[in-house]
Amino acid sequence: MIVGVGTDLVEVARIKLSLERNGDRLARRILTPKELAHFLDHGQKAHFLAKRFAAKEASSKALQTGIGRISWQDINVSSTKAGAPRLEFSGKARERLFALGAREAYLSLSDERHYALAFVVLSA
Repeated sequence: MIVGVGTDLVEVARIKLSLERNGDRLARRILTPKELAHFLDHGQKAHFLAKRFAAKEASSKALQTGIGRISWQDINVSSTKAGAPRLEFSGKARERLFALGAREAYLSLSDERHYALAFVVLSA
């Protein structure tokens, strides 16, 4: 049974502009230490960060909290051995996940030149 759905679309140019103006300040604010390590080594930083931003926003919508009631750091985006994106929840996000009765979280990410898209489904 589906207990939560969320989606988010991010304009990559906005993330790129933030990186140009503020360096990696946004990345350090929203990425977990694991994600930040990948970001620092990534060749396309704006696309990487846009996808993570979208994934965390979509997750907060699926959790029915919005990002204001959970921490960016409570959601980690990693990859399976096959390369599929995977969500890991901690802190208040994990508490909310279990309060909804969710046991699985599914994440789909896509990006093109101008946009990054995330779609999240939570199931019991």
